[in-house]
Amino acid sequence: MLSDEQITKYQTLYKNRFGKDISQEEAYEHGAKLIRFVELIYKPMTETEYQQLQERRRETGDL
Repeated sequence: MLSDEQITKYQTLYKNRFGKDISQEEAYEHGAKLIRFVELIYKPMTETEYQQLQERRRETGDL
């Protein structure tokens, strides 16, 4: 699921953010959980849904 390069990058990001080194296994587990989380909550918009959202934002001034 995750390449060695992606795991190493995650380890670097984690260390920069939290100041703590994590193992490749921990980085893989965190990354896999993050990917699964995004898969569960992400739903692409159709063009129609996007247009409706933009119209709603214009009406409410929420740009």
